[in-house]
Amino acid sequence: MALQAPQGGKAIRVGPAAFGMLNEMEPSTRDNLLVFVPAGVALAALLAAGVWVMTDSSWAVGLSLREPGSDGATIQRDRPTRGPGAGRAEWGKLVVGEGKPAEGIAGVWPHFRGPDRTNIAPSQPPLARTWPSDGPKRLWEVEMGEGHAGPVVRDGRLWVLDYDRENLSDAMRCLSLADGREIWRYSYPVKVLRNHGMSRTVPALGGRYVVSLGPKCHVLCLEADTGKFVWGIDLVIEHGTTVPQWYAGQCPLIDGDRLILAPGGPSALLMAVNLADGKVLWKTPNPRDWKMTHTSVVPVEIDGVKQYVYAASRGVVGVSADDGRLLWETDQWKINIANVPTPIHVGGGRIFLTGGYNAGSMMLKVAREGERWMAKPLFKLEAREFCSEQQTPILLASQGGLSGRLLSVLAKGGPISQQLACMDLEGKVLWTSGVAHQYGLGPYLVAGDLIFALKDDGLLSLAQISPAGMKVLAQAKVLEGPDAWGPMVLVDGRLILRDLKRMICLDVRE
Repeated sequence: MALQAPQGGKAIRVGPAAFGMLNEMEPSTRDNLLVFVPAGVALAALLAAGVWVMTDSSWAVGLSLREPGSDGATIQRDRPTRGPGAGRAEWGKLVVGEGKPAEGIAGVWPHFRGPDRTNIAPSQPPLARTWPSDGPKRLWEVEMGEGHAGPVVRDGRLWVLDYDRENLSDAMRCLSLADGREIWRYSYPVKVLRNHGMSRTVPALGGRYVVSLGPKCHVLCLEADTGKFVWGIDLVIEHGTTVPQWYAGQCPLIDGDRLILAPGGPSALLMAVNLADGKVLWKTPNPRDWKMTHTSVVPVEIDGVKQYVYAASRGVVGVSADDGRLLWETDQWKINIANVPTPIHVGGGRIFLTGGYNAGSMMLKVAREGERWMAKPLFKLEAREFCSEQQTPILLASQGGLSGRLLSVLAKGGPISQQLACMDLEGKVLWTSGVAHQYGLGPYLVAGDLIFALKDDGLLSLAQISPAGMKVLAQAKVLEGPDAWGPMVLVDGRLILRDLKRMICLDVRE
């Protein structure tokens, strides 16, 4: 049986080869193959119980098959051989290094977006407002596996989930904040294909534990100081999670003695597990089969009720923090390609949502009406007006006299493309950085009346923000790029940032 190839190509011949070969392709490769094949014919091909491709060298674009694993790709069944499915047996190996925790550094950055989950750095020593031409002093730098994962910091240590491509493994690394040397590393095997990097998530610190969520949705809990294995959960095997396109971007949320996750599986849209042993405490049903996205779960309090808000694949939900019971949901907000920025509670039951791929932005109002909770849109903005493709905007409190304002770097397209913009909570843009200051998909962080903004090519800017606008004070190329997308950290005047392959620590003190 032969299927019609693209114009100028050869036929795809279907026969009794191993049926699993198509499944062993990465989703993007498989989709590129099947897009040329009419749906009915493709179904017939699959039912023929095997697929092989016969071409000559004149047609090699997009349809070359490979041996599974030859390019570092993973297939869905490529999970750690030991793990939660084997009675929570230890997954991998701990290696102790020569690094020592830095002394005299008391600052903490314990999870995604900092201590208050706002991406606003708490009290710092006086920060420099001018830099030498080559930028702030570089304290250290370390090589990283390709990715965008950001770190957490406490007790003079830094933890980051890396990907070790040579050994095909996720690697939780604990580094010294003094010099970047490795204190310990815990690795477990998982094959991941290069797809705009591998690692993407920020770990979480809680008490004596550090927790990570890997690119293929492995949840790992270790003792933070020693790296000793405590427990692990494979969300795909245990809870039916579908790994998002471009891998997991959700950052784990530790709330007291519980870990909150959004598996997006058939029986668990969200769930809480006991931090000490990984046992499931509650699950939120998922009758609509909403999937995991790249966003993270946010704790909020509305009308005196603590709840967790999550932007899933086909809508947004709020669930009770006590028992995971669904309080409200709405399908008024969804992004078909990739939902990345995390929801922001701006006060008064208002939830701000934004995204790329022409999604724009929306403000939801969540309130209790009698015994029922309702979520209704207050306004929606077009992408050219205000949005964010990748980073989560910052809600300002009193920084620079900008109480109740949102800062975001806008997506490509429109009159204020890739500029830093300041908007009030009614949807009015107050000012932008101007065409001379565009920042791509890079991260940004606020400290006092200053904002650090990293362009994705490695150009770092320091600017002062005020109700009237922003004034750039200093700029320096501190990373080579590309894809300097990972979230920043600022602890005791030490700014930690990264590009695709390198992490650096800068001294930004006065």
